[in-house]
Formats: sequence, structure tokens, C-alpha cells
Amino acid sequence: MTSQLSKLGLGSAQFGLDGSASPRSRPPEVEARDILSLAARANLGVLDTSGVYGRAESLLGDLLPRPVPFRVTLATARCDRGPDFIEAEARASLKRLAIERADAIIVPSAGDLLGPHGQGLWTRLLQMKDAGLFARIGVAVHASDDPVGVAKRFKPDLVQAPGSLLDQRLLADGTLARLAGMGVEVQLRSIFLNGLLFLPPDRIPAPLKGASGRLSKVRRMIAEGRSDPLQAALGFALSRPEASAVLVGVTSAAELNAVIAAAASPPPDLDWDDMAIDDPVALDPHRWAAA
Repeated sequence: MTSQLSKLGLGSAQFGLDGSASPRSRPPEVEARDILSLAARANLGVLDTSGVYGRAESLLGDLLPRPVPFRVTLATARCDRGPDFIEAEARASLKRLAIERADAIIVPSAGDLLGPHGQGLWTRLLQMKDAGLFARIGVAVHASDDPVGVAKRFKPDLVQAPGSLLDQRLLADGTLARLAGMGVEVQLRSIFLNGLLFLPPDRIPAPLKGASGRLSKVRRMIAEGRSDPLQAALGFALSRPEASAVLVGVTSAAELNAVIAAAASPPPDLDWDDMAIDDPVALDPHRWAAA
């Protein structure tokens, strides 16, 4: 496998084990087993279980190859319930996944650390790390969170941050390079920006009409570079020296096969800088994904 492919990580929240994904002909358990098997054969390094709780975690515990070939990352539960609840849920997650320890546990929102329970939560996570339940602790950030400030205050081992061909804000302003320079591992997420790059022009949501011209230009540049959106998105993310891992979400083994094939191909020769967009609505999927 190529060094680029070895940076790929897999998010499991879209497997459909919690019933959130669209119905498909194959049972979700069968699809998830095939996804995990394919990911293991391709030597994908990280399995991120953020957003997957309860029955879904129990099913993953049944489906995971043994010994587990991935560095498993969990997400903390809601922080407003206090540190005791966070620890109890973290231990329950490990039990459901049938693993004694995980590589990392992630606070899913930097805002949680800045709330009234933030310091207590972080202290408890450090204690769980010292107890050997997790090798590392980290936080997921957004561009508006002052990620460097968060890192200076809490000193996480890793940060999950959005970064994509379209959303280059944290890359262009040097934020992710600064984090890496501080010794913080950077994992890129949202590299497909909720599938925006793959939407045909006639399916662009109404809130994004203002960005449609820019999106059409990016697609044209990709086509003129003899590439396609999937290969371009992966080529951009995997080529970033700031990132040690690039997390992708898939709903089927067929999708993962396509991702692996694109990631294993040489990155296209494209003008990455010219493909970034600055439309604030387009860069915030919460403002248009449900449209």
C-alpha cells in the first residue's frame, strides 16, 4: 500500500448500524462487516466511532476483526452530565466494543471544554489516560474555535479538524501547521464537506445558489485536470503534511473500495489553492445539508 493510503482512517457513524442511514438491500450488519474487513485488508489505520453509541457499538464489538487491527477512537458522551457520567459511558463503550483500551477518546466539541464542566471533564479524561483506558485524549474543533488557543490551554494529544479541497481555512491560515508544530497530532475530517463536491448542479440546495458558480468552476478545473471529485478530494487531503490521518465516512463496501482505489492513485496535478471557496453558508453544512 502507498504511504498516502496508510493515512486513511475510517469513520463508522455512517455504517447504518444505528438505523440512521438510508435503507439498502443488504442488511447493515453484513455491509458493516464487509466494510471493516476491507478496511483491515487495506491497512487503514484509524477507526473512529464518533457518534456511534448503544446497540451500534455492541454490533461493532461483534463485527470487528480480532485482534482489532485499527487504532480505535471513541467520542465522549454529553459533557453536561458531569465527569462521572463521562467516565461511566466511556467504560461502557469499551465494554460494548469488546476492547480493554482504545487509542484515543475525543471531546466532540471544543465548546464543551469551555463550559462549566470543561475543566472537570478534561481532568477526568487525563485520569482515564493515566489508568490505561486510552493512550491519548483529544478534541474536535471547528474553524471558529481558536484551535491553537484550545491546544495551548488543554494540551491535547490530538485534534480532529475540518479540512478539504473546498474548505481550506485552517490550512491556509497556518492553524493546522502550528498545531502540528506544537506536537499535536492532526486528523482531518469532513474532507468531502458533506458531499458538496459530488452534488450535480441541478441538486444544489437553494441556500447554496450563491456558491453554485464557484462550485461549477471547481468541478471544471478538476475535469480539465483529468481527474474526478473523489480523487481530487482525497488527493488534496492525503497530501497535506500537517495531517497524520484523514478520516472518511462510507455507507457501503463498494464506496470504500472506490475510496481506496482513488487514494492509492497518484494525486492529480491540480491548483489546490484556487479551489478553495469562501462562501460562509457553503462552509457550514448545518446551514444547508437539510435543505
